[in-house]
Amino acid sequence: MKLGKQIEEYLDYVIVEQNLTLNTKNSYQNELTKYMAFLVRRGVWNIEDIKYEDITEYLKFLNSQNLKPQSIAHSITAIHNFHKYFVKTGDLKQDVSKNIDHPKLQKQLPTTLSVQDVDCLLNIETVTPFDYRNKAMLELLYGTGLRISELLSLTLNDVDLVNCTVRCMGKGRKERIVPINDFIIDSLSKYLEVRNQLEKRERYNQLFLNNHGKPITRQGFFKMLKKLLAEKNLNPNISPHTLRHSFATHLLENGADLRVIQEMLGHSDISTTRIYTHISNQQVRNDYEKFHPRKDEE
Repeated sequence: MKLGKQIEEYLDYVIVEQNLTLNTKNSYQNELTKYMAFLVRRGVWNIEDIKYEDITEYLKFLNSQNLKPQSIAHSITAIHNFHKYFVKTGDLKQDVSKNIDHPKLQKQLPTTLSVQDVDCLLNIETVTPFDYRNKAMLELLYGTGLRISELLSLTLNDVDLVNCTVRCMGKGRKERIVPINDFIIDSLSKYLEVRNQLEKRERYNQLFLNNHGKPITRQGFFKMLKKLLAEKNLNPNISPHTLRHSFATHLLENGADLRVIQEMLGHSDISTTRIYTHISNQQVRNDYEKFHPRKDEE
């Protein structure tokens, strides 16, 4: 089987068996297509013929492109998983990629907003249906910690104003229920009253619509956010993820339990939550002593 067909088979596995998102599949496809192009230039047409040296030469090529360590690490992950799959199926006897190390990444603490800046951003004068929509989207992002992809994929059926919750589909297609506060309920209720003014002939079930009556895109959201930041003289580098970080940080600072924050963010590993919420070394130590099953008995 040629490399192209092998990549197609692996990508089908990623979607069907691993239940990963379409974004993850597209990301892997992009990385593996570049990997295949490099191998073909070296005369390698099948995965069985790939040698350790082929992969190390590919990584040298990536490094020569002045890519960020994060980008190279992502390429290595895609290559690792690709080779591991064909070892699992029995098509490969050994994984020549397993000894390839990831580049060391410098962990950067996420940027957050102050409570005052959040209040400024969310203080939107609601006149048009777009104002109501924008306020509802931003209240949801800050009030729930949703990822931008989760926010934009919400449907009308995902919002439960009676039980004060939203249902979202996170990474790995894992569903979670997140509580919503009075600010969100109020802004969503007002938006839903005017949402029909955004609808056109073709109707969509997605919660948030653009000026064409279609589901608002990521690009459309960013355009709206940048315009709002400029109007309010706030940091132009603020992103939807900044609101997610701020949500977690402000909850932690006000005494919320780390495990509860982890569940609301949809993190599978609590260490990820620690990074997001700026936890100090002493707090990490306290969590370790509290949660480790072999902690000393008093």
